[in-house]
Amino acid sequence: MPFRILAVGDQFIPAAEYEKQWQAMKHSDPHLADTEFVSVDWNQEKAEQHRLQQIMEWDGANAVETPAEILAAVGDIDALIVHFAPVGREVIEAARNLSIISVARAGLENIDQETAKSRGITVSGVVGRNAAAVAELAIGLMLSECRNIARADHSIKTGGWRKEFGVPMVELGDSTIGIIGWGQVAQKLASKLSGLAGTLLVHDPFVPEEAITQAGATPATFDEVFRESDFVHVMARLTPETQRFIGAKQFGMMKPTAYFINTARSRLVDYDALLQALQSSSIAGAGLDVFDDEPLPEDSPWRSLDNVSMTTHYGGDTTGTNKTSARLVLQAISAFRQGL
Repeated sequence: MPFRILAVGDQFIPAAEYEKQWQAMKHSDPHLADTEFVSVDWNQEKAEQHRLQQIMEWDGANAVETPAEILAAVGDIDALIVHFAPVGREVIEAARNLSIISVARAGLENIDQETAKSRGITVSGVVGRNAAAVAELAIGLMLSECRNIARADHSIKTGGWRKEFGVPMVELGDSTIGIIGWGQVAQKLASKLSGLAGTLLVHDPFVPEEAITQAGATPATFDEVFRESDFVHVMARLTPETQRFIGAKQFGMMKPTAYFINTARSRLVDYDALLQALQSSSIAGAGLDVFDDEPLPEDSPWRSLDNVSMTTHYGGDTTGTNKTSARLVLQAISAFRQGL
C-alpha cells in the first residue's frame, strides 16, 4: 500500500496548492515519490472558518464541531495536512493508520495534541512561512498611521478633503523603531526596514545579542524599547509567560507621539489598556491586525477610534504564503519518513 497523504483545503490555502507542490516535489524527493495524494475541502465560508479558528485558539480543537467531510476522508490515510481545519479527538480516532499531522502554520491550536500524543502521532508545525507577508503588513500599518493614509482616503471617499490630523506626520528615516521578539517575522521586518528606518531597537532575552547586532539592530531592554521608540512592534511568541505581558505600564512609558503595532497575537497585549491609551491620546496611534474578538462586534469601541489603522487578521494571507506553506508541510512529511 502506498503512503497516503490527505490534504484538507480551506478558504485560505486551497487543496490545489498542496497538490501542485506535491506534483512538483515528488519527482525529486524519493520520500514523496511513493506517496499517494488525496484531498478534501473544508466546507465553510472564509469568515466562518476564521471565526472557528478563533474559538480553537482559545478553547482547542474539540470546542468546534467536527466537519463531516474531513471525518469521512481520514479512515486509511497515513499523513494529514491541514491549515485551519479542526483536528479533534473524533478525527484522530477515526484515522486508524495516521502517523503524522503536518500543520501549515506555527500555531497548533486546531489540533488535539493530547489525543495525538496518546496515539503516537507526530504533530508538526512550520515556521517562517508567512514571515515576509506579515513583516510587509507591519510596515504598511506603520505608514498608514504616521502618514494618515487610511484617514485621508476615508475623508476623500466620504466627500471631504481632510488635511488636519491629531499628531504631526513623521518619516520612518527619522524614527526609532522597536521590536519585541526576534523570531522569523521580526528578522524579516528588520531586513526590510534597513533602508527605511533610523535606529532599530530589539529586545529578546532568549537570543544572543550578536544575532541582533549582526542584523544592524541594537539590543535593548524591554523598558528601553517602549521608552525610546517612535514605533513599537510586538512580535513575541505567545506563551503562558507572554500572555498579556504588554499593558498599561508599557503604554505609559511610550512617547505621546509614538505608535504601537501588533501583527502577532492579540493575547500578547492587554487590549483594554491599549484602548484606554488610544482614547486618551496618551500615545499617537496604533496599527492592528489582530483582536480578541474577531470579527469585531458592530458596537465595538475600536470602530469609533480616529487614531488606529485596522486590518481583518490577514497578515499572512498572500499567494506567496500559500505556496511556501504547502511546500513546508510536504517537506515535514518527507523529513518524518526519513526519521528526521
